[in-house]
Amino acid sequence: MDERVVVITGASDGIGAELARQWAAREGGRLKLVLAARGEDKLAEVAQHCRAQGAQALALRCDVESQDDCRALIDAALRVFGRIDVLVNNAGRSAHALFEQVEDLGWYERLMRINLWGSVWCTQAALPALKASRGRIVAVSSLAGLVGVPGRTAYSASKFAMNGFFEALRTELTEDGVSVTIAYPGVVSTQIRYRGFNARGEPAGVSGLVEDGAMSVQTCARLILDGTLARRRDIVMTVQGRLGRWLKLLAPALIDRLAWKAVKREEAARS
Repeated sequence: MDERVVVITGASDGIGAELARQWAAREGGRLKLVLAARGEDKLAEVAQHCRAQGAQALALRCDVESQDDCRALIDAALRVFGRIDVLVNNAGRSAHALFEQVEDLGWYERLMRINLWGSVWCTQAALPALKASRGRIVAVSSLAGLVGVPGRTAYSASKFAMNGFFEALRTELTEDGVSVTIAYPGVVSTQIRYRGFNARGEPAGVSGLVEDGAMSVQTCARLILDGTLARRRDIVMTVQGRLGRWLKLLAPALIDRLAWKAVKREEAARS
């Protein structure tokens, strides 16, 4: 392919920003990036870095919680570049709270709009263009979308829903030549957990997980990029994640006990 047009949501920081930087470094002048996020200043910095690598980069403010913003993002990408080859649904928000601690469930609904509906809206808008290019769809999910994690009922629910949507869509698009790759990061060294919702629906300000041994964002982005270019179905990034996926089928009660023990260890580490 002489050129590739790639749309990345949540591209101002974390995994999305690093994915854009690595893609630009790898494909340079053959790459046209459409970078979307709410944080315009950081987004502009990422776009400038990608341009310095030779890529074309269009930075657009987009809040995936808004269907209108999602549609406007895809419309702008097609208006400027004329095609879409890859859509990376990366924008999302974290949350950490025991269900019994939550009084107002309004932020549960909001989290579902961000993590599920933002991806669905962007995908629906981009689908005709992706079918025309026989392109790629990427959904950045989480290990918490494979195994329910105590203290993450809202987050796990949103990621389980995301997985179900994209697994079904993958089959629907088989004859159109459009691939669907679902990535399952574990704990990655980003700020997402610090900005996630707490029990009151406010930015937590602290991580609800022990960060020791967190995967670097550079490694995570590289694995997603490699898997996307290879049109892999799933990207499970750690041995623990792959093992947990099978143990959930073979010994689900064991997985429950291990998950609860992990929560207790994290509580002890923070106290």
